[in-house]
Amino acid sequence: MNNDAMKWIESFLAKLRTEKNYSPHTLKSYSRDLESLIAYCDKQQIENWRDVDDQHIRSLISQRHRQGLGGKSLQRMLSSFRSFFKYLLIENKVVNNPAQHIQAPKTSRKLPSTLDIDNVTRLIEIKGDEVETVRDRAILELFYSSGLRLSELSSLDIDDGKKSISGIIRVLGKGSKERELPVGRKAREAIKTWLSRRAEIANETEQALFVGKQGKRIHNSVIQKRLKYWAQKQGIDMNVFPHLLRHSFASHMLESSGDLRAVQELLGHADISTTQIYTHLDFQHLSRVYDAAHPRAKLSAKLTKKE
Repeated sequence: MNNDAMKWIESFLAKLRTEKNYSPHTLKSYSRDLESLIAYCDKQQIENWRDVDDQHIRSLISQRHRQGLGGKSLQRMLSSFRSFFKYLLIENKVVNNPAQHIQAPKTSRKLPSTLDIDNVTRLIEIKGDEVETVRDRAILELFYSSGLRLSELSSLDIDDGKKSISGIIRVLGKGSKERELPVGRKAREAIKTWLSRRAEIANETEQALFVGKQGKRIHNSVIQKRLKYWAQKQGIDMNVFPHLLRHSFASHMLESSGDLRAVQELLGHADISTTQIYTHLDFQHLSRVYDAAHPRAKLSAKLTKKE
């Protein structure tokens, strides 16, 4: 690719950052995707963006699929290509969008893991009065009470914590979208206790709700390590991570209420199809209950064993 072609990528990413307010994570992913497109074009000796056609895009996607890139990543890659060429169309640098009608190969959707209610209770009800334990108890309770993402929880400020005691917490989710969430009684009690102990390790000027040993805002990696630590200590034989508690929250809420739209709002999903994956988890639970309880299901199982 020539230097002029490279500059258009920089211009595109700058527009996403300043005008579209894309997150650093998304910008990094788009940049990586477009770098792979440049590498492909260089191998094909393509100098200008107007010379890229749909066969080139299809060939690159197929190549990455054979290399083991998953369906979700391929879809994001195509999305970045479509957005980039749409931008070039507006700027009159190309005459069509070669990625517009290309579809990513379909892959089976993996159901998220969840903890059952007994294991969630065992994980959250940790014992101890040490300041870090008090903090971790509040973190665990809040994760499961409100279904927060890791980034949403770690970015909370002390004022958010104080307001949450009234039963509502406001978080900043994906795409800088703000939403209000209910906070359960147990989580409110845990946060209130943490606030009474927070000054023991927090720097005086630190605004973060949750802080680490250095008195500054706790890092995401520290929260992840603490969850693994408590899971092991509590005898939970699973890989426990923050999003597992979010999955468990969603699954248990849907199982109890059956209200998909409400769960979508609580999770902050822009598309309800993202939330619908939890209906499959719920169906798996119902299937197990059916197999264990229905007389004909039991009879069928016995006949199968005899055969």
